[in-house]
Amino acid sequence: MPLIRTALSEPSLQEIAQNGDPAENEFAMTMLYDALGGEQKLRRFTRRFYELMDSLPEARACRAIHPADLGPAEEKLFEYLSGWFGGPPLFTDKYGPPMLRARHLPAPIGEEEAEGWLRCFRTAWGETIGRPEIAAIVFPRVSALAYHMINRAPGERA
Repeated sequence: MPLIRTALSEPSLQEIAQNGDPAENEFAMTMLYDALGGEQKLRRFTRRFYELMDSLPEARACRAIHPADLGPAEEKLFEYLSGWFGGPPLFTDKYGPPMLRARHLPAPIGEEEAEGWLRCFRTAWGETIGRPEIAAIVFPRVSALAYHMINRAPGERA
């Protein structure tokens, strides 16, 4: 089974790893969460992500579809990524299944918004986590997810 699958079904990295002994997969995913730096590093990443959204000109369109207070969005991203990387499943424990596309349908998301979001993700990753060997696995999946959130045609106004 390939490590990277389509993001349309939104499997976590834990689900992707399931191709052998479940105990080994759980151990491997916990190691990934720990390899990223666990809760402390993931919080630093999400904080930097939203700082960049506030400051990068390339993220202006993405920022415009968010509320003035980015605190709740920052916390939700942290909770989601925690479980996605094999740490505590905070998001699903609190909100249920991610259903990311359905949760994002109320926001008018076009290519510009998706690309701004990805710029924040990649830049924050490079500044806080690094780990290019993990980024090589994560970035294609995150890119697929970001583009899957697009819900308006090019040139269509919000």
